[in-house]
Amino acid sequence: MQNPKIKQLLNLQQKSALRRQTGLFVVEGKREVQHCMDAGFTVETLFVTVGNSDWDSWQGQCYRVTAEVYEKIAYRGSTEGVVAVVRSRMLTLQDIPLSSHPLLMVLESVEKPGNVGAILRSADAAQADAVIICDPLTDLYNPNLIRASLGAVFTVPCVACSSAECIRFLKEHHIRILTAQLQDSHLYYDTDMQGATAIVMGTESTGLSHQWREAADAHIRIPMLGELDSLNVSVSAAILLFEAVRQRNG
Repeated sequence: MQNPKIKQLLNLQQKSALRRQTGLFVVEGKREVQHCMDAGFTVETLFVTVGNSDWDSWQGQCYRVTAEVYEKIAYRGSTEGVVAVVRSRMLTLQDIPLSSHPLLMVLESVEKPGNVGAILRSADAAQADAVIICDPLTDLYNPNLIRASLGAVFTVPCVACSSAECIRFLKEHHIRILTAQLQDSHLYYDTDMQGATAIVMGTESTGLSHQWREAADAHIRIPMLGELDSLNVSVSAAILLFEAVRQRNG
């Protein structure tokens, strides 16, 4: 555990400032590392448990670690004995490969990495064109986000930018902005999502900022029939994404 490379690995897991400074981040798990490689990310180093033959054919830098060391560097025990240090790749709005009728999920200041990761899984399942994180409060390569996404952070184009930049991009590309909010809104299933659509969601505590409400082409809501007036943001995102899928494939 005193090896400098192990220390750097642990620091990359724990410190977002170091991830930004070095341009490196950590991916854990066979499935996640494979998604990362398939998406064209550059893997700098692999740390693989002794006796794990899954990566014998890999030509890059690889270090063998004991099961005891792996327990210290891995968040989960069931990750098939592999942790990778990967070179980050920051996409811009212009890098998003828009389809003929794009479907985008936009998140404003969503702070919990687990929620962002879960939304990325839903976006992958719904074949959304991209997830855009505006005014982010967590970095895209936070280990909790990667883990919660099960690798979807690599399969779905993911861009961080300001809300103003995103609104300008959506308007320039004639993508209809649907903001999820309780006030002055229509039921989501009564709203057309078949054309170019961006579904915009804010935090569970404060919702969306005024600039998004003003920029919206329509305000939508999910009906709340119980005592509470809020769903988890990742659950709400899944409901709205799959309504778009239903309308487009119905």
